[in-house]
Amino acid sequence: MTETEGRRRIARVVVADDQTVVREGIVMLLGLLPGVEVVGAAGDGEEAVRLVGELAPDVVLMDLRMPRCDGVEATRRIRAQYPGTQVVVLTTFSDDESLFPALRAGARGYLTKDADGDEIVRAVHSVLSGDAGLSPSVQRRLLERLSRPEPEPEPAAGQPPDGLTTRECEVLVLIAEGLSNQEIARRLHVSTATVKTHINNLFAKAGVKDRAQAVRYAYSKGLAKPPTR
Repeated sequence: MTETEGRRRIARVVVADDQTVVREGIVMLLGLLPGVEVVGAAGDGEEAVRLVGELAPDVVLMDLRMPRCDGVEATRRIRAQYPGTQVVVLTTFSDDESLFPALRAGARGYLTKDADGDEIVRAVHSVLSGDAGLSPSVQRRLLERLSRPEPEPEPAAGQPPDGLTTRECEVLVLIAEGLSNQEIARRLHVSTATVKTHINNLFAKAGVKDRAQAVRYAYSKGLAKPPTR
């Protein structure tokens, strides 16, 4: 351990992951490493938000795909309600549809689950010092995204609101029609997981928290018509 590492304070961490074996493994791993103290563990986003309110940790290690409240929504709520707590995403997924909603929601770090313990500890202390805690693969993805040519702007007429994609608008319209995730997946010939990703993205862009708000949003933007009485 370097002199700098020896002087840095212990970071208080909450681990959020819906898979018990994974969650307990992360807690055990961090318990063997200097510089962090695990003060709580959550099985979903709702519990993560509650624990942050009770324990005021420095950092939450946040999985993305969780029941009740996913990692993106939990991150948004934590950053809005408890700005003293930072979020580092720790997930299996590094695709654009997972990465960018999490960063937009306020995550300061993003690691994939092949990260070792030292990488996790470095990311935790990086976000506490005001830096980003990103894995090398995520940094490359961000650089690739930034280096892509900007797409030509679409005509204003008929342009989806709030940066929604055409597919996200399609999903929103089907939500307004009352279809379940499984029914939407069959209608669009995609997987249920893909539908959930589109829903997470459109919720983040539209600033809505549940399907009822999403339906009202669709009505207000003229994407769907309320049922006639």
